[in-house]
Amino acid sequence: MKILVDTSIWSLALRREKPSQDKEDPSLVKEFIELIKETRVVLIGPIRQELLSGISNATQFHFLKEKLGAFEDFPISTPDYELAADFHNQCRKRGIQGSHIDFLICAVSARNTMAVFTRDKDFLKYSDFIPIVLHKIRI
Repeated sequence: MKILVDTSIWSLALRREKPSQDKEDPSLVKEFIELIKETRVVLIGPIRQELLSGISNATQFHFLKEKLGAFEDFPISTPDYELAADFHNQCRKRGIQGSHIDFLICAVSARNTMAVFTRDKDFLKYSDFIPIVLHKIRI
């Protein structure tokens, strides 16, 4: 199964300047590296944009852009956007708020039978109401 990797994991692996004190971080990064080796990682354009946004140092921007260049953007189609809106509406009715990109991630993963790899706890809330699969660390 392909794995749609959320911004939180990419950022942890690629953008952090200092190692985190969070004990979960090394396991997440190891799992991410294994998924890359297995060619199971999926990237979508909105996540690429999130990762590159806010980098004021041109050298760092180009470095990250080059690293991300190894991954093609998975295509997003009209039904993905429509499903994302439906997921947003379903969750909102139940008092669960989320970003438009989060629900787009959920829609792309659900429509294409992919798991979502994230450290964002909001996805656990979403999974109570919409049909998404969250990737669990195997290491």
